[in-house]
Amino acid sequence: MTDHVVNVRGFTKRYGNAIAVDRMDFSMGRGEIFALLGPNGAGKTSTLECIEGLRRADSGNISVLGLDPVRDSRRLMRRVGVQLQAQGLPGAMTVREALGFFARYRGIAPNYSAAERLGLGGRMGVQASSLSTGQQRRLALALAIQHDPELVILDEPTAGLDVETRDELHAIVAELRAGGTSILLATHDMAEAEKLADRALVVVEGRKAAEGSPRELTSQGEGRTRISISTARGGLLRVEPDFPHSERLPSEEGYCRYRSSKPAATLSALLAWLQDSGDDIVDLRVERPSLEERFLEIVRRKAS
Repeated sequence: MTDHVVNVRGFTKRYGNAIAVDRMDFSMGRGEIFALLGPNGAGKTSTLECIEGLRRADSGNISVLGLDPVRDSRRLMRRVGVQLQAQGLPGAMTVREALGFFARYRGIAPNYSAAERLGLGGRMGVQASSLSTGQQRRLALALAIQHDPELVILDEPTAGLDVETRDELHAIVAELRAGGTSILLATHDMAEAEKLADRALVVVEGRKAAEGSPRELTSQGEGRTRISISTARGGLLRVEPDFPHSERLPSEEGYCRYRSSKPAATLSALLAWLQDSGDDIVDLRVERPSLEERFLEIVRRKAS
C-alpha cells in the first residue's frame, strides 16, 4: 500500500494550443489535509478534474490510492468522495433522494447519518433547491462522505458562506482528518488554508510556484513580522524612536506599529527603550506574515 494518497508526476494538460498545467509534480500523504492554491486560471480545476478522473492528462502520470483515476474509476468510486462547487442536482430532488441516488451510484446502501451529522436530519424531505446556501454546502459534503471514503476532494467548500457556517464546516473537516480521512482542498480562502492545511501547493500559470506547510511558506517570503505596541504613557507615540531591523508604520488607534526583518532584535531594543523611559506596556502584538500576504507575493513575483 502506497503512503501517497495522490501522486502527480510530470502532469501536463492542454486545451488546444493552450497549456493549462505544465509538468506538475506533487504528492499528498495519507491522512493529511493538502491545499491547492492559485489565482483564477492557474490550473487548479484542470488538476482536480484529472485527479477525479473526469479528464485525462495529456502527459505525465497521476495515481490516486495507487490506481489510475481514469482507467480504475470504478474501483475508486467507493474510496474517493468529491464535493464540487455545484452538484447539479435536479431542483425537485429531496435531500433523502439525493443521498439515495448517490448511494446507488456507488453500489452501497444509503447512509443518512452523514446528513444528520451535518445538521440536515430535519431537512430530509426538503427539495435541494429550497435549501439555503449553507445547507446546500452541507448536503454536498454529506454526499461526498456518506460512503466513508479514504480521500475527500473539496472544491471551494465554504465559498459564499457566512462566518458561523464556515467555522462549523471547518470543524467537520478537521474531525474527518482526525478520523484518518485524507483531504485535498482547493480554495481561494487563504485563511481557510492556513487554518486547516498540513501542506499547501501554490500554482501560478499552470506551474508549481511554491510548496510546503503554511508556516514554511510564510517563513520563506520577503514579508516581515509586524509589531504593534500600546504603552501607558504613550512615549513611543511622542518620541517616535527608531529600532534596528525595523520600519516604522503609521500609528493606529494608540498603537505604535513596526515591520521588522529580525523581530527578536527589534523587540529587545524596543523593550530596553521602554524600561529606560519608565513607560509600561499595555498591549503588545507580534504577528508573522499571513499566508495570504505570502501568496500575493508569489503571484506577483511570477507575473513580473
